[in-house]
Amino acid sequence: MKKEDKGRLIEQIGEQIKEYPYLYVVDLEGLDAKDTAALRRMCFKREIKLLVVKNSFLKKAVEGLETDYSAIVPTFKGQTSLMLSKMNNAPAKLIKEFRNQKEKKEKPLLKSAYVEEEFYIGDEHLNELVAIKSKNELVADVISALLSPIRNIVSGLTNEERKDKQQESVAE
Repeated sequence: MKKEDKGRLIEQIGEQIKEYPYLYVVDLEGLDAKDTAALRRMCFKREIKLLVVKNSFLKKAVEGLETDYSAIVPTFKGQTSLMLSKMNNAPAKLIKEFRNQKEKKEKPLLKSAYVEEEFYIGDEHLNELVAIKSKNELVADVISALLSPIRNIVSGLTNEERKDKQQESVAE
C-alpha cells in the first residue's frame, strides 16, 4: 500500500471516530463468518458502525484527534475492531445480547471503551457500560418523575369521584 493511501485511510478512521461520540474497542477473533455477518447485521440495525482496523493505523488516527485516547492505546493489540455509536450504551447492550445468543459467550470481547468522557479498560466493565443510561432513557425518567405527582392527583380525584357516585347510588 502506498504511503498516500495509508495516510488517507488513517484520516478516514480519524474522521469516523470524530463523527461518533462513543467508541468501543472489541476483539472479534474466533468468530466464524456466519457469526460475524450476524454481528454486522445487528450493528447496522442499531446504527452502530463496526470497523475492523489495523492497530498501527488506529494508533496514528487517534493521535491526531482532540480527545486524548492514550489511556486505551495499549488495548490496540491482536485483532481490533471498533464499534462507534451515537448512543452511549448501545454497543455494550449489543455485545451482551450477542453473547447470550451464541454458544461462544466470550466474544466479542470488550478491550476498552470511551463513554461519557470516561475510559473503561477490560471486559469486566461490560455490565457497568450496559447500565449507563442513554440520553433518551434519562429524558424518559425525568418526564416520568414530573408526571408522577400529576398522575397521583388525577388518581385521587378519580377515586373521590367514584366514592361520591357509590354513595349516591347507595343513598337512592
